[in-house]
Amino acid sequence: MAELSPQSSAEEIVAHLRSIGSEENRLGMLRYGIKIERALGISHGVQRQIAKKIKGNHERAFELWQTGIMEAQFIASVTADPKRFSAADARGWAASFDSWDIVDGVSDLFVDTDSWRELIYEFAADEREFVRRTAFAMMAWSVVHRKKEPAATFLDFLPIIEAHATDGRNFVKKAVNWALRSIGKRSMDMHGPALALAQRLAASTDKTARWIGKDAVRELSDAKTLNRLAAKTKQGK
Repeated sequence: MAELSPQSSAEEIVAHLRSIGSEENRLGMLRYGIKIERALGISHGVQRQIAKKIKGNHERAFELWQTGIMEAQFIASVTADPKRFSAADARGWAASFDSWDIVDGVSDLFVDTDSWRELIYEFAADEREFVRRTAFAMMAWSVVHRKKEPAATFLDFLPIIEAHATDGRNFVKKAVNWALRSIGKRSMDMHGPALALAQRLAASTDKTARWIGKDAVRELSDAKTLNRLAAKTKQGK
């Protein structure tokens, strides 16, 4: 089999993926609640190495996506051009989400697109479990990716987090929690409002909101978190 390169076709990449898939890895994915019907059993580390080797190719990324193979779809998300990736493209990809693993991987691409904020609000309002998870995964990733974004943008997400903190579906509630914790750890300016929401949720009569709040309070009140934020604030002065 030819070595993969930037000139490799989608067919060649898929053939390579099939050749290195592992049934043992596939079964191991089940322990983490990942659906394996569309998976070949290849680690994210190896997938990223492949994406780095073949480099970006927007058209080929869509061909890889169309295969329906989870690893090919993750590689597609890494090698697509976010500047050419539209809101309609994101909606189309999100409609096929069926596992938290692919949601969290592809959301990384979505937050680099021009329509990222529009998509967060839209996906949060969507009743489909994995589409809604996408909104909160995007919130969490945006804290990392959007370094120049003002605090107000992220603080505007807190009411959405509060509104959906009672969604008891496992993969939604964990993403809501992830988003809240991520916002609270972005900066000292954002820590206070996020912690206040976490404390409010922790006192809720709803068990899902209570779990989200208590877990977030634990991390946002942790000495390591506070020390890191204080050091970050000091460096910024």
